[in-house]
Amino acid sequence: MERKVYLYDTTLRDGTQGEGISLSVEDKIKIALRLDQFGIDFIEGGWPGSNPKDMAFFERIREVPLKHAKITAFGSTCRPHVAAAEDDNLRALIESGVKAAAIFGKSWDMHVTDALKTTLEENLRMVGDSVSFLKSQGLTTLFLAEHFFDGYKANSAYAMQVLQAAEQAGADWIVLCDTNGGSLPTEIYDIVKAVLKNLQVPLGIHPHNDSGVAVANVLAAVQAGATQVQGTINGIGERCGNVNLISVVPNLQLKLGYSCVSSEQLQQLTQLSRYVAEIANMTLPNNQPFVGNSAFAHKGGIHVSAVLRDPKTYEHIEPEEIGNKRRVLVSELAGQSNLQAKMEELGIDLSLERAEAREIIKTIKEREFQGYQYEGAEASLTLMLLEASGKLKNLFSLDSFKILMEKSASHAITSEATVKIHVNTEVVHTAADGNGPVNALDNAMRKALEVYYPCISKMHLTDYKVRVLDENGATAAKVRVLIESACDGEKWSTVGVSTNVIEASWEALADSIRYLLWKEGCEEAKNLVASEARVGILNH
Repeated sequence: MERKVYLYDTTLRDGTQGEGISLSVEDKIKIALRLDQFGIDFIEGGWPGSNPKDMAFFERIREVPLKHAKITAFGSTCRPHVAAAEDDNLRALIESGVKAAAIFGKSWDMHVTDALKTTLEENLRMVGDSVSFLKSQGLTTLFLAEHFFDGYKANSAYAMQVLQAAEQAGADWIVLCDTNGGSLPTEIYDIVKAVLKNLQVPLGIHPHNDSGVAVANVLAAVQAGATQVQGTINGIGERCGNVNLISVVPNLQLKLGYSCVSSEQLQQLTQLSRYVAEIANMTLPNNQPFVGNSAFAHKGGIHVSAVLRDPKTYEHIEPEEIGNKRRVLVSELAGQSNLQAKMEELGIDLSLERAEAREIIKTIKEREFQGYQYEGAEASLTLMLLEASGKLKNLFSLDSFKILMEKSASHAITSEATVKIHVNTEVVHTAADGNGPVNALDNAMRKALEVYYPCISKMHLTDYKVRVLDENGATAAKVRVLIESACDGEKWSTVGVSTNVIEASWEALADSIRYLLWKEGCEEAKNLVASEARVGILNH
């Protein structure tokens, strides 16, 4: 029988304490819904009474039908020499309308005497009284022993007294916090084992990642007997962050055989990670374990050849188990296996014995030597392969473009781009303004093509990067432009290289549109819906 590990998510509270992370009430509602769908057991919504946003969240979430998760309010024990029933912070937990509350209390004697400025005995009273009060109000009560591992190492007898005070008061869970994130897995394992010998209440673990071993600390704690894990999506949180549940869940479930969520829910892992990152306006590292864009990407020819025979040779799990996918990169390191895998993905029948295939590999290596980078611009690579195989129609081509920029002492800089583009037998000549030369060029190209290909209006640019390839060239250096575009939830990247940043941008912009038209199945320019519209575009 699988051993159950309960998941407690604190992205909406502890996660927002991370630098650069800010979530609106609507953001928090959206994330809570996805966490519930994923199978999280407890969702910590915030600290009622600490700020209006958290109170607004608890009011809104009452109207949201959750299928599984229990919304939890966070707070602290009552203040020194104040009865729990009279403590404003504890009463705010009750008034939030939740069915579960998590309160932290001091378990390190130094914090009691130096931070709280009270006695060890009074701290025990505060813990017991607070837990007892919340239980009397019908709440599932979790006691979070703050700085527990540091406290246990400094004074194990007192740290245990704090836990016992919470247990005797009726706590449903006791959670051991590595608040400073300084403990190591061996310490965590030994201390959790020792604690369990003296307590009957189930234990949780709440580690921070200041030493870079938070995930390892969770695995050690669970193997020692902890049955709840508290962390955040993508490991966001104060300082170096909380433990990353995105890494914890598959390690527990796929590697150690614990049950956290259903296999169907586990397949949502990658989507959940990217969804939260998008809402939090953060960029996920490509090499993030399990869910990163590069987590199952293979570049070296020998690696790819082996993976095509048996994925186990270079993959520790099947990517589909956590909703990710295998990617084969084609670069200057590419061999025939890389190219074969990419062509199979695109449905291109091009024998590797043919001269065209060898020529493609040669071209890729030459172009990467010039500064192109196709592992980060797979849409441009796809177009190159389709073109070589004769599967790509040339739906438009550039005749010319001009860019006018004007700056005066009293006015902001303005940009205007004029383009001439061949579409079928016609030459479309139009112009558009923009916030800068690249934006103006993008707007003009769209204006020229949208009448023929309306799907372009749905596409938008999501990222634009410029990399100087030869710093010795100063302002005349060759640059590489990478553009990321999106349409209907799908993203793709294209590349351009030139000593002129505008020309490199044009190349990447044109590829982004060509890729969209291929994805949309456009074979030729669509009939114009109105002759007046066409005349307006051509004569602008």
